[in-house]
Amino acid sequence: MNNDPASKAAALAPPCVAATAPLPEGPFDPRAIRKDFPILNVTVRDGKSLAYLDNAATTQKPASIVCALCDYYQACNANVHRSLHYLAEQATERFEGAREKVRAFLHAPDVRGIVFTRGTTEGINLVAGAWARRNLKAGDEILLTEMEHHSNLVPWQLVARDTGAKLKFIPVLDDGTLDMAAFERRLSKKTRLLAFVHISNVLGTVNPARRLIEGARSVGARVLVDAAQSAPNRKLDVQALDCDWLAFSGHKMMGPTGIGVLYGKVEVLEAMDPFLGGGEMINRVTLEESTWADLPQKFEAGTPHVSGAIGLGAAVDYLHRLGLDTIQRYEEQLAAYTIRRLSGIPGVRIFGRAPERSGAVSFEVEGVHPHDLAQYVDRDGIAIRAGHMCAQPLMRRLGVPAVSRASVYVYNLEEEIDRLVESILKAKEFFRHGT
Repeated sequence: MNNDPASKAAALAPPCVAATAPLPEGPFDPRAIRKDFPILNVTVRDGKSLAYLDNAATTQKPASIVCALCDYYQACNANVHRSLHYLAEQATERFEGAREKVRAFLHAPDVRGIVFTRGTTEGINLVAGAWARRNLKAGDEILLTEMEHHSNLVPWQLVARDTGAKLKFIPVLDDGTLDMAAFERRLSKKTRLLAFVHISNVLGTVNPARRLIEGARSVGARVLVDAAQSAPNRKLDVQALDCDWLAFSGHKMMGPTGIGVLYGKVEVLEAMDPFLGGGEMINRVTLEESTWADLPQKFEAGTPHVSGAIGLGAAVDYLHRLGLDTIQRYEEQLAAYTIRRLSGIPGVRIFGRAPERSGAVSFEVEGVHPHDLAQYVDRDGIAIRAGHMCAQPLMRRLGVPAVSRASVYVYNLEEEIDRLVESILKAKEFFRHGT
């Protein structure tokens, strides 16, 4: 008789079958991994098969990530870092194991620099609240780009309002790349922080992160990198980048929603104030004052998203299984195919022609509003995004109120792009004639 508690828990739990078989040998085949994603087989809108082309907003989850969540709740659901019983020990081990996976994923030198957050937005706000408000003052400058997502713009607007610091911006050129000459001109001894998006969620542009960081270092500025769009599809090495902070979200890299990571240099994080106060982030508390826990718990007040962290760790495992170099190559290949096919449609304008780009392809169709287009292609089972993409200043730079966006990922197929093109052609006819 097996008396092992874990075996007993597993025996009582409903079976959860994860797709973890090794990939077939030979050239990469996206059809082989589509079997890991049950949602890609659902039918939508009058029995149409789903073509999911909204990956820059959120990616789909393979069965192994869903099973990791189920296994946590069915086998070791407990709070972490508190109780001494078996379930709590197992939960803590899995939770901290996920942190180590993220550390290795980023090639970070110290696990203490890995802070779990709710996502990129919270990570950036943590830096704004715990570092910028304490360290910036009137006359200091924060340097951003014109292509920032609102998550890396609004927090700095609030900091500037509260501290008197000034916002400055690196312009975007017509091809969707940054004006690096203007970047050099805008750098000065007043520049205290450079915060920039690694990959634009609108233009797909991969910004020259190392060159930007080296420029900031030349004037003694701190650097924050928004890696929400780059963590899903390319290797990140925070030591090689030499950034002070880097933030990303789990749900854009096949992980659960509501979980993300802020990487920070240990010496920088140690000098920062806590962001939130409460349980877990303290060392000693009296009625009058408190001292703080060691990193990273100093920035993880309250009960953390335990299942989310475990699911994120499983997502990191899955990305490694596929190979980030493979993901990047395939995504770039499919993005090039998307641009080529869309460019063949009369009246279509592609936004962003950077030589190095990701799988987000934004465009407009002459005579069809982006929202109308998104609703029309949805009738054919095709999911795209339409709107200002949480980048209203960039929309004004592009001279449009909104765009349509097809964003591809490692499980997408050329035939799905062909379906999109066919649907757009039908939409053009429909909105031209109203029938």
